[in-house]
Amino acid sequence: MTDSNRGVARSGGRLRVPDIAEVPGGRLVELPGRGRTYVVDIPGPERAPALVLLHATACTAYLTWFPALAALAERYRVILFDQRWHGRGIRTERFRLADCADDVAAVLDALHVDRAMCAGFSLGGMVSLLAGHRNPGRLSGLVLCATPYRFQETWREKAFHRTFGAIAAAVGPYSYRRAEKLAGRLPELPELTWTPGRLDRWALAEFRSTSGWALTQVVAEVGRFDATAWLSSLTMPTAVVVTTRDRAIPVSRQLELATMLPAASMHLVEAGHASCVLEADRFVPVLLEACEAVAAKI
Repeated sequence: MTDSNRGVARSGGRLRVPDIAEVPGGRLVELPGRGRTYVVDIPGPERAPALVLLHATACTAYLTWFPALAALAERYRVILFDQRWHGRGIRTERFRLADCADDVAAVLDALHVDRAMCAGFSLGGMVSLLAGHRNPGRLSGLVLCATPYRFQETWREKAFHRTFGAIAAAVGPYSYRRAEKLAGRLPELPELTWTPGRLDRWALAEFRSTSGWALTQVVAEVGRFDATAWLSSLTMPTAVVVTTRDRAIPVSRQLELATMLPAASMHLVEAGHASCVLEADRFVPVLLEACEAVAAKI
């Protein structure tokens, strides 16, 4: 097994997910004026550069990133947290990507970190882009995985997202109440361990910690995202990880993103949209490569 694959275990002759029985513990952190979220802070080596990980839609920080944590922590101080309306993330009456982006700086403030690299997967990639746009002095570099820079391009996309957005607006207050109800039933802290061979139960519990009603508002907001006007202003070192078998985020749009960012390198992984977990054997080595490409330029 190569260094880039350390922390990822073999299953049935193929590399799949980490052969671990627990994830690093975190804590609930109050972000002044914003709310409370679950934050994991893995110290890494002495004087290691900080790396913030932002998760995908319908996931938690753990669920998106647990296959990569051990390998990343060999090189970086790894920080991850549940984003708004996900898991144990901040609850507000309205979900806005701009608020999610500003939460990144707020988490850094709470942990007394001046600047950090930021890696995001899908939704997390969009939030990373916005964080770089809104608070460029706080981010030293970006790693964008399976990330679109806009959604409403084809007529089918426009029809879907505009219709879905109208429905989400109509049920907005109800969505918030249902999401709050689920949040109130969650244990204060997530489960950190699982029985060997029963990772699926732990993963399902993490998945269920996000309300389906909350996701109506998340998807509606994501559908309005369009970074076209300001992408070229992001000049920090950037790596774009393109999932070349992705059926959720058009591959062509991921490739376009890489060409539109002035300081971006491109890293291809022959895998689909759930590759951060289900194809970790392919995704994690490319993620490490992309992070190193950015870290080398800081």
